[in-house]
Amino acid sequence: MSTVGFHLERHLPAVVDLRHRLHQVPELGYEEVKTAAEIRRELDRLGIRYVAGVEGAPTATVAWIGDANKPCVALRADIDALPIEERTGLPYASQHRGRMHACGHDGHSAGLVGAAAVLNEMAERLPVCVKLIWQPAEEGGGGAARLIDAGVLDGRIGPTVKAIFGLHGWPGMKVGVLATKPGAMLASMDSFTITFHGQGCHGAYPHLGRDPIVAAAEAVVSLQLVVSRDLDPTDPAVVTVGQFNAGTAVNIIPNQASFSGTARAIDEDVRRKIRQSIERRSAGIAAASNCRAEFQWIEGYPPVINDADLAEYVAAVARSVLGPEHFLPVGKPSMGAEDFSYYLEKVPGCFFLVGVEPANCSAYPALHTDQYDFTDGALAVAMRLFVELVMRFADRAKQ
Repeated sequence: MSTVGFHLERHLPAVVDLRHRLHQVPELGYEEVKTAAEIRRELDRLGIRYVAGVEGAPTATVAWIGDANKPCVALRADIDALPIEERTGLPYASQHRGRMHACGHDGHSAGLVGAAAVLNEMAERLPVCVKLIWQPAEEGGGGAARLIDAGVLDGRIGPTVKAIFGLHGWPGMKVGVLATKPGAMLASMDSFTITFHGQGCHGAYPHLGRDPIVAAAEAVVSLQLVVSRDLDPTDPAVVTVGQFNAGTAVNIIPNQASFSGTARAIDEDVRRKIRQSIERRSAGIAAASNCRAEFQWIEGYPPVINDADLAEYVAAVARSVLGPEHFLPVGKPSMGAEDFSYYLEKVPGCFFLVGVEPANCSAYPALHTDQYDFTDGALAVAMRLFVELVMRFADRAKQ
């Protein structure tokens, strides 16, 4: 067994126990008080010093190990949960009603603690300084941006970061498999709400009003043409309407109707075109219906763009550590989104996926569903890759 493997095996039981404890106390973005306390308790036990909270993100935890005069490599895990009622039936299921680790951040966080434990024991041998980031509010709260603003990358909090790595558990892959790609890995994520203002009236006399429901419904259908008719067919993009709200009774035409949705793209120019197309189509339909459209666009996360050299480095380390058959090149980007993108806008880095589907399963619950669980078996892979990426970093040019 390698030195890394020896250290990993010793710490793995405690990491599994930590994940179970974190899974029981899921908390939403910027509310992760119990989660942060569990992580910091483990760091205290391991003798790893840390910064408990940063400006704008009190539940963040940042630590660094090794010689701060050496180049600094950062490893990041997200810590927040989702507003979902858990239905896994696990013995360590959520104890917070209506809250669940349905995206596996309990596994990400515990895995990073495990990597920290191994790296701390090898501190004098580290070829780089390693910064460990437990980040709140990935699920729509943009926690990464707050940490960047607070100085987690630029040297105001610990050493200046030269490269960064992050991972995500992936239910479409078996435990022991790792995947990534250079360039665009995940999409941007923006949201929109369009409210159609008309004139209410009795449903028996629709000619006396201006029906915002009909106008909004037509707009929803029209938005299905944004991708197929307003964009280049070779450019990946998604426009999805997920909410429609209107009316108080079956026989009353209301004064307004609104709908909301999400827009995804890989390219920033496509992202801009989607917004313009949605706004133009909605305004035109509103005018034709003698209504007024109020357009609201909420800019979300940019696309996750992996550094090409560091993506190849992750692939090389995965092939070496896990075996060539356990590395899966990602053929095309996912239209999911991740605020790890904010880090990648500032420093080179790579976001990669680790399989969480047990070998004996023919299928596995999807992310953001009430049956999802990170899987204990994936923890060793997450820890191993984090540690090996640090330990081999000085030799990456030879890969």
